[in-house]
Amino acid sequence: YEELMEAFKNLHKECEQLKTSGLSAAEIRRDISAMEEEKDQLIKRVERLKKRVETVQNHQRMLEIARQLRLEKEREESLAQQKQEQKNQLFHAEQRLQRAQLQLKEMHHAVVDSKPESLMKKLEEEINFNSYLVTEKIPRELESKKNSTYFLQKVVAEPAMSQSDLNVLEIKINEVNAQMNQLIEKRMMKYEPMDSKFSMYRQQASIISRKKEAKAEELQAAKEEMSSTERQMLQKTNQAHELEGSEVLKGDEFKHYVNKLRSKNTFYKKKRLEIAEITAEYGVLQRTEELLKQRHEAIQQQLQAIEDKKGISGYSYTQEELERVSAVKSEMDEMKGRTLDNMSEMVKKLNTMVAEKKASLAPVIKELRQLRQKCQELTQECDEKKIQYDSCAAGLESNRSTLEQEVKGLLEECVQEESNYRYINCMKTNLEIQLQRAKEEVKAYVSPDPQERRKAIREQYTRMILEQENLGKKLREKQKVVRESHGPNMKQIKMWQDFERLMECKRECFLKQQNQTAIGQVIQEGGKDRLVL
Repeated sequence: YEELMEAFKNLHKECEQLKTSGLSAAEIRRDISAMEEEKDQLIKRVERLKKRVETVQNHQRMLEIARQLRLEKEREESLAQQKQEQKNQLFHAEQRLQRAQLQLKEMHHAVVDSKPESLMKKLEEEINFNSYLVTEKIPRELESKKNSTYFLQKVVAEPAMSQSDLNVLEIKINEVNAQMNQLIEKRMMKYEPMDSKFSMYRQQASIISRKKEAKAEELQAAKEEMSSTERQMLQKTNQAHELEGSEVLKGDEFKHYVNKLRSKNTFYKKKRLEIAEITAEYGVLQRTEELLKQRHEAIQQQLQAIEDKKGISGYSYTQEELERVSAVKSEMDEMKGRTLDNMSEMVKKLNTMVAEKKASLAPVIKELRQLRQKCQELTQECDEKKIQYDSCAAGLESNRSTLEQEVKGLLEECVQEESNYRYINCMKTNLEIQLQRAKEEVKAYVSPDPQERRKAIREQYTRMILEQENLGKKLREKQKVVRESHGPNMKQIKMWQDFERLMECKRECFLKQQNQTAIGQVIQEGGKDRLVL
C-alpha cells in the first residue's frame, strides 16, 4: 500500500510538471500538422528536383558524388569538432599541470622552511576552512540557487502578465510587508528583558555569522587571486627562461640582491656628492689662483713701472735673488755645522749601542737558531698533517653526502611504504566489511527461517522486482483501457457540448419571446388608457 502511495505521488508530480511545463495537446497537434505540411512540401520539392535531374546525363553518378561530398563534409565537421575538443583537453591538461607544479613547489617550500607542528596547524586551518565551505557556505548557496531557479521556473511557467497584474502584485507585496512590520512591532512590544537579551545575543550571532561569511568570501577571493598571480608568475618565469636562459632569483636570494643594490646605490650617491663638493672646491680654488696671479702681475707691473721711473730697472728682481741666495747659504752653513756635531755624537752612541746589543743578543741568537730549526720541522709536520686532514675531510664529506642521499631515499621509501600500508589497511577493512556482509547475506539466504530469508537483500530485490512488474502490468492495463475508451469518451464529450449549446440557444429564444410578449402587453395597456381619456 505504501509503495503504491509513493508511486501515485511520483505520477502525480509528473502529471503536475507536465501541466505546468506549458505543453498542451492543441499545441502538439499544431506542431504535428505543421511538420506534416513541411514534410509534404519537402517531398514535392524532391520530386521536382528528381524530374529535373533525370534529363541530365550521368545523374546517378553525380548524385553519388554529391552524397560522398556531403559525407566528407560531415566527417570534416566531426574531425574539426574533435580537434577543438582535443585542443580544449590539452589546454585544461596544461592548466592542471601548472596548478600541480605550483602545488608541488609550495609543498617543497613548506617542507623546507617549516616544522611538523606548523604543517599540522596549517593543515588543520585548511581542513576547518574547507569543512566550513562544505557544511555551511556551499549548501546555503546551493539552497538559495535552487530556490531562485524554482521561482524562476515558476515565473516562466506562468502566462504573460500585463502592467495591471504587476500593479496588483506590488500592492499585495506592500500589504504583506506592512502586516509583517506590524507583527514584528507587536512581538518586540511583548518581549521581556530576558527575551531582549536573547534578541541581543541573536543579533550578535547573526553579525558574527555575516562577518564569518564575508571573511570566508574574502579568503576565497584572495586564494583565487593568489592562484591567478602564481599562474602569471609561472608564465613570466617561463618567458624569462625562454628569453634569457638564466635562472630568476627567488626569496632570500632576491632580497639579498636588492639589499646589495641598495647599499651600492647609497655608496654611489655618497661618492657622487663628494665628487660634486670636490669639483666645486676645485673651481673656487682655481678662480682664487687666477685672481691672485692677476693681482701679482698687476703689482709686478706697478713695481717695474716705478723702477723704470726711478732709473733702477731690475733692482727688485736682483734684490730678491741676492736675499734668497744669502738665506740658502746661511741655512747650508748651519746645517753643515749641526750635521757634523750630530754625526760625531751619533757615531759614538751607535757604537756603544751596538756593543750592548751584541752582548745582550748573543744568547737570544743562539735560542733563535734552535727555534728556527724547530719551526722548520713543525712547518713540515704541519704541512703533512694538513694534507692528511684534507684527504680525510674530503672522504668524510663524500661519505656524508652519500649517507644523506641514502637517508633521503630511505625516508621517501618509508613515506611510500607508510602510505601503502594505510591504503592496504583501508582496503582490508573494506574487504572485511564486504566479506561480513556477504556472509550475513549467505547466512540469511540459506537460513530455514522465512523471516531471516526475507531480510536477505536478494529476497528484497526479487520482491521489489515482482512488485514493480505487477505495477507495470496494472499500469499497462490501465493504459489499454484508457486508449480503448478515449474515442467514445471524446464523442460523448462532443455530444454533451452540442447538447449544452442547443440548450443555451433554447434559453436565449425563450428569453427573447418573453421580452416580446411583455412589450406587447405594455402597448395594449397604453392604447386602452388613451381610449378612456
